[in-house]
Amino acid sequence: MTERTYTNPILPGFHPDPSIVRVGGDYYLANSTFQFFPGIVLSHSRNLVNWRYIGHGLTRSEDLPLRGLPDSFGIWAPDISCVDGMFYLMATLRLAGAARVNIVVRSERPEGPYSAPAVLNHEGIDPSHFVDGDGRRYMVYGRGGAWLLPLSADSMSPAGEAVKLWDGTGRASPEGPHLLRKDGWYYLILAEGGTEYGHCITVARSRQLLGPYEPCPWNPAHTQTDPSAVIQRAGHGKLVETQHGEWWMVHLGGRPLRGGFCTLGRETFLEPVQWTEDGWFTVNGGQGPSVVQQAPALPEVPAEAPPARDEFAAAALPLHWCFARNPREDRWSLAERPGFLRLYTGDADLDSTDAENVVVRRETAHRCTAALKLEFAPVEPGEQAGLTCYYDSRCFIKLALTAAAEAEGGLQVKLTENRARSLRELAAHPVPAGTGTVYFRVQVDGEARTFSYSLDGKEWLEAGTVEDARFLSDEGTREKKAFTGAMVGLFAVNGGSGRRIPADFDWFEYRVGE
Repeated sequence: MTERTYTNPILPGFHPDPSIVRVGGDYYLANSTFQFFPGIVLSHSRNLVNWRYIGHGLTRSEDLPLRGLPDSFGIWAPDISCVDGMFYLMATLRLAGAARVNIVVRSERPEGPYSAPAVLNHEGIDPSHFVDGDGRRYMVYGRGGAWLLPLSADSMSPAGEAVKLWDGTGRASPEGPHLLRKDGWYYLILAEGGTEYGHCITVARSRQLLGPYEPCPWNPAHTQTDPSAVIQRAGHGKLVETQHGEWWMVHLGGRPLRGGFCTLGRETFLEPVQWTEDGWFTVNGGQGPSVVQQAPALPEVPAEAPPARDEFAAAALPLHWCFARNPREDRWSLAERPGFLRLYTGDADLDSTDAENVVVRRETAHRCTAALKLEFAPVEPGEQAGLTCYYDSRCFIKLALTAAAEAEGGLQVKLTENRARSLRELAAHPVPAGTGTVYFRVQVDGEARTFSYSLDGKEWLEAGTVEDARFLSDEGTREKKAFTGAMVGLFAVNGGSGRRIPADFDWFEYRVGE
């Protein structure tokens, strides 16, 4: 037993729907990305506690059409598996209206590149890969319970008709199924209760793959029952066995601010699993999610946090950056001006699902600071670039350098919020004509966000404070489909001028606890 401890979550910020696989002494994890691009973020660990990004499963826009999709559509609940040295990712691509497809990609390397997606079916959600002891392959997916679809020998196409395995326990939204074969039992693990408060993990088992499945006598196997606890919304989990025979579960959860607003979105948590004498399992001894937990008996590996400042000097964006939907390749560049991220102003503003070049990274703490340096020369009113605290097109705050209205002339630093589709200007500050370089900063302290600007990088002037920014959350949208989390980053729009002008970002800093 190790005496080391860790603190949950293991992947803070917007990291929902975790799926995990072990290959030797290496662990790989996949998370949902919804409307953000690239799709399916992939992480690696040697000890289940310290993780680093290694790639994405869907990196080509032609394989992941996200433009114009409603918020929180796109990639849902990916699953990662490894069979005979080949890595597989399965996921739901949620399209407009009621359309959806369950897809699979594969690669010989966990970080990719992965193949073009193959479509497995057009019903249900949250597919996962299961290989039985005889080598036969299946996709398990959710549709009012857990369904099983036979697959071809390479797992890239269907090979029969789907059958229903289990309805679940009767709670709402049975989804996110995973199958595990152990000691002659098939264990079927479901997420139930919806992904909001009351979310949970249930389990049933059978001696036969096709059932019948017997529910666990103490379902739900894992949930949060204390409404005052730090961690809420616990559910959607998958088990993994270490090379030393220990069992653990990764699952999603949220850490709400006052009133139950989870600005950080659904995060990834880790809990120990104990097997009982009669062949069932408990998660964390049935005590619900833990904040501090004894670490797995695995190597002590230092955390590999990305540098606080991105200088944009590499040939590619660091893996913690993503775009809100597919970028237009002719609207951004790291090469045109080396050492800068250049964004060309897009036609649609941030309140549109057609917005281009909203480039963001996950917020990972309730107390953090982000800052940037921008060179930009707007001329027409509405042309603007700057910093955004972005949940989605329904909920965001932006601090921009922009041209003032024609009657006023000159330039302004403008603070705007979109609160559950209610767009309003909060403050505008004139800056000297000819200002081409500005520094922007946001300081996040729980509910409050204080925005500042500087013309020299030394003297900071307050642009305005949003005292209650809890609306940057699933709950803050006031709509059903809201599954992501607060992000912070950059944007450039032309405000209807039609002009394509560059906004050059010299650097971007993100620091936790400052």
